Amino acid sequence: MAKTSQARPAAEAGKAERGVTFDPELVLNALGKAILLVDEEGFIRYANAAAEQFFATGATMLTRMRLDQVTPFAHPLLSVVEQVKQGGISVYEYEVDFGSPRTGQRPVDMQVTPLADRSGLLLVSLQERAIAQRIDRQLTHRGAARSVTGMAAILAHEIKNPLSGIRGAAQLLEQGIAEGDRDLTRLICDETDRICLLVDRIEAFNEGRPAKREPVNIHQVLEHVKKIALAGFAKGLRFIESYDPSLPPVSGDRDQLIQVFLNLVKNAAEAAPSKGGEITLTTAYRHGVRMAVPGTRRRLRLPLEVTVRDNGEGVPPDLKPHLFEPFVTTKSSGTGLGLALVAKIVGDHGGMVECESEPRRTVFRVLLPVANE
Repeated sequence: MAKTSQARPAAEAGKAERGVTFDPELVLNALGKAILLVDEEGFIRYANAAAEQFFATGATMLTRMRLDQVTPFAHPLLSVVEQVKQGGISVYEYEVDFGSPRTGQRPVDMQVTPLADRSGLLLVSLQERAIAQRIDRQLTHRGAARSVTGMAAILAHEIKNPLSGIRGAAQLLEQGIAEGDRDLTRLICDETDRICLLVDRIEAFNEGRPAKREPVNIHQVLEHVKKIALAGFAKGLRFIESYDPSLPPVSGDRDQLIQVFLNLVKNAAEAAPSKGGEITLTTAYRHGVRMAVPGTRRRLRLPLEVTVRDNGEGVPPDLKPHLFEPFVTTKSSGTGLGLALVAKIVGDHGGMVECESEPRRTVFRVLLPVANE
């Protein structure tokens, strides 16, 4: 401990000699998101440069106003502030409209956090989202899945039935030919099976099938997926697990959730290096994470977080915006349906899926509601 206490003043002295000082306001002004400090009575005590741009008002004027004077009438931000005051925990809201009849729609992600110094001040963070980003987040996954849904019925009828006949004919031929020629008939059977499997995966997008809802233990789902992976496509890879055993159950379809995480783990296994490849599975409870329910004013809590992480090369930057669209893939033998199916199933469960990727670290994050919601 003595070394640490002596080294710190020396480091500070070194900074002073070089003219380096730490100014929190410079840091806040460098952020791209609007930051406000709001006191217990609702008055704004501080606004950074991004907040001045966001509200089109100077910091001097903002610090003379209350929060309800700069927000649209009865805006959800005001109720979130009251909730944070009472509960003392951070609350996140995704894609909240901060617009008005004059400005039009203005989607933002917002966060309200109490300061740890017990001053009573709340930090309000507003990150504006472009309209294109908002559409991509809420509608692209559903729209992409619907585009495949319309195709599914045609493919099921027009492709699977003839394939069944082709496979049956190949099996009959196999009985009357020499052993050396049977490789060809087996190839025909294998290829027809592969095409049928592809059509089956496309049919999974059919929105006419209501999903059953029951409490599901997400850890049992992950353990089942891990067993399948280690017995096949993930042999030789190291699994790291970090689970929160106190998590409540998810409300959903167990088989569909297995499909979601099987697809994500399979992607991770294919991305991980053959030597030193790792797949990390984590679960956690995230207080205050909420999302708008399309078509309603209701906010759905999504506190259950499951992540699948690999240490592969990462997702190419040009692919990231289209990652969950059908038929988008970097694999030579891939169908591009796995992640699109993941997005659809998670969306049907009232949740959301996100991806963060950089070299040696790609994380797929799935947020789900608890069973009692």
